[in-house]
Amino acid sequence: MVPALHPHEIEYRISRRIKRQAILHRDRPPRYTAITHKAALRMRFGGPDVARPQLEHLAKMSERPHIIIWVIPFDGTAFPTLGHGLDYAYGPVPELDTAQLDAAYGSELIDAVAQLTKYRLILGRMEEATLDPKASRDLIHHITQDT
Repeated sequence: MVPALHPHEIEYRISRRIKRQAILHRDRPPRYTAITHKAALRMRFGGPDVARPQLEHLAKMSERPHIIIWVIPFDGTAFPTLGHGLDYAYGPVPELDTAQLDAAYGSELIDAVAQLTKYRLILGRMEEATLDPKASRDLIHHITQDT
């Protein structure tokens, strides 16, 4: 059983995510791609009053030219997933890529070539299993209306 997080750990994680999110609002923001499963969009943690604004925010952000959100549908033939959050930062030199895994016990930075190769393969498979960006945005809008 994973122990409950201490309040200071929760605060730290929230503040870190807010800082990361601010990057998307810069004058010249980086390209950002998110892949999520339809099941995650259907979960209503905190109830409809929490879920609906989150879904609306996702849909709005997906309209920005530098942000792509892909959704893996229920009817997919494969479910290539990691089982935890992953941030993958890449650039023109693949050897300098870095992955950050988010898990219940904290974050882990990965920069070993073999592991990065594995995560690039998994992310590629996940991308192949998704709806296109417009269909993903339409699905998010539809789920928002159901919430």
